[in-house]
Amino acid sequence: MNEIDDKKQIKQGFKNIVLLGLVSLFVDLSTEMVYPLVTIYLSTFASVAIIGVIEGLAESVAAILKSYSGYIGDKFSNKKILAFIGYSSAIIYKILLFFSLGWVGILIAKLVDRIGKGIRTAPRDALVAESGKKTLGKAFGLHKMLDMLGSALGIILAIVLYSLLVDSSSLTVDVSAFKTIFLISIIPALLGIFCLIFVKETKHAKNELQKFSLKGIHLEKKLILYLIVVFIFSIGNSSNAFLVLRVTDIGFTPIDVLILYLVYNLTSSVVSYPLGKLSDKIPRRKLVIPAYILYAVVYLGIALFDTSVMLYILFAMYGVFQALIAGAEKAYVTENAPSGLKGTVLGLYGTAQGLGLLFASFIAGAIWTYISIEATFVFAAIMSLVAAISLVFVFKMKSQKE
Repeated sequence: MNEIDDKKQIKQGFKNIVLLGLVSLFVDLSTEMVYPLVTIYLSTFASVAIIGVIEGLAESVAAILKSYSGYIGDKFSNKKILAFIGYSSAIIYKILLFFSLGWVGILIAKLVDRIGKGIRTAPRDALVAESGKKTLGKAFGLHKMLDMLGSALGIILAIVLYSLLVDSSSLTVDVSAFKTIFLISIIPALLGIFCLIFVKETKHAKNELQKFSLKGIHLEKKLILYLIVVFIFSIGNSSNAFLVLRVTDIGFTPIDVLILYLVYNLTSSVVSYPLGKLSDKIPRRKLVIPAYILYAVVYLGIALFDTSVMLYILFAMYGVFQALIAGAEKAYVTENAPSGLKGTVLGLYGTAQGLGLLFASFIAGAIWTYISIEATFVFAAIMSLVAAISLVFVFKMKSQKE
């Protein structure tokens, strides 16, 4: 009987992971249809410094909410409801983009989008974790594969729509075409939210923590130091908007930018699942540390090279980095979290990233404006190498679970 129950749980767990992956696929399809275009659109009436402020403020809101939503999901076993609320913001975001008339409108839209991301990320990752059980790397890898596939499909659809709606000979940004794409992008977001209805959440007894307080969360020193390293790395990991601005500054057209982004997303989608599975078979440090080094190589390359071939290679490498982090790092954080607090710790992980991104976007905007464009990416590479070296020492520490 127990064996039959185990098989049912495994089957339901796999179904949940696929459904959650489809939710991310459709919502990311919706988001990536507009993400590069929003940055290009925004750059027509806002400076790089203002773009850095917008990205930083948006990420800070998401960072604060990730820990709290993860905690709420653990305490009340309402992860699915939180994920539903968070994903619904993707629709409101596109509507606000459509009606935006300046950078303030874009800021409000992005804040709504990041609030949604802050609410949904930790509960969703916790749902993936409880569905994946002993194969966490595989679970997160499969989810990331579908997530990035959606991103790739979104870019393809954006390329098609942009080609149909915009006169290729025009040198100005076609605002009406951008707004049309913003509206169309609502459709896949609706499909993603529909898929979420069929996800089943495992109900647990109410957690005894009475209120959200770090004093009630006892983490191993090794995990705390790991989260600090994540924060250090994230200080150099500025918003992808700066990648879009970089290639636009080099002379890439909006279509060229979309194709570059497509290469990044497709590469990440293809390698996420196998790399996630690999992280279950070998020590996760053997993937996480190389991932940070790979990031440094990519950003240093983006600072130094401006040819199409090199940028395509670098964006593909960036996709591999994202796949490595999605499977190995999230799995490591999850398996080292206290029992019953997976969502909370995943939220803390997201907060460490988000707070780092807050500083990263401000710093990147300032370096870009007052020093040089290339220095923006050199700084990111240096921070990544510092984080990689720090991880060597963190992983050498003994853990109670080892």
